[in-house]
Amino acid sequence: MSQPQWKWIALLGPAVLLLLGNLPVLATVLDKTANIKGTSLHYKVILPKGYAPEKTYPAVLAFPGGPQTMETVMGTLERNWFEQAEQRGYIVVIPAAPDAGLFFEGGDRVFPEFLTKLLGDFKILDNKFHIAGVSNGGLSAFHIAATYPQYFWSVTGLPGYLRDATPERVQALAKMCINMYAGELDPAWLNAEKQQAAQFRALKYTVQFSEEKGEGHVMRTLDDDGAARLFDQFEEARKGCAK
Repeated sequence: MSQPQWKWIALLGPAVLLLLGNLPVLATVLDKTANIKGTSLHYKVILPKGYAPEKTYPAVLAFPGGPQTMETVMGTLERNWFEQAEQRGYIVVIPAAPDAGLFFEGGDRVFPEFLTKLLGDFKILDNKFHIAGVSNGGLSAFHIAATYPQYFWSVTGLPGYLRDATPERVQALAKMCINMYAGELDPAWLNAEKQQAAQFRALKYTVQFSEEKGEGHVMRTLDDDGAARLFDQFEEARKGCAK
């Protein structure tokens, strides 16, 4: 999916779009900005094809990696989320970090108000999200999940883990499905995730850990069609993995 269909359609004029009326309806990507507690937050929203505001949809809150800029938002949107969200009927929300900092640092000030705003703007299945992220986004996902566990079915790091793993924050993840991915050639993150997955298993948590063979920190095995594995785990959480 190197050139997503939504990208080239967005470049067409209204007259041309009218001529495309007989084509299948594609997913929509919204560009949104919200002011939350005096903080400006820029984010993208993938709406599934045929989206209807009156209907209820499963949803993912996903965080980008690196500096968590809009450029990295678009990167993870294209690689990990758009294709499967379109196919499976998911809403996916991907925010860029505000000026306050990354989402596991000062940027977390927009929560939980950002979550309640999303629940007001969209009809989300059971008022709960799956939360996930890449690298710094994975750290962000675990950080937010452990701080506001009542909003989430599952937490996924690709890669990612809970950095500030106090007993209280570990306990906060007890009812979620926990999914962790790390590249075979990324030893620091691989070892941190292996150790934490073992800790979670010892506590009888529902955790799946995958060492991606031949992959480094950026795991291409989870791009495009490979992202189906992520959505398979989201479906498992909805069907009973979560406690």
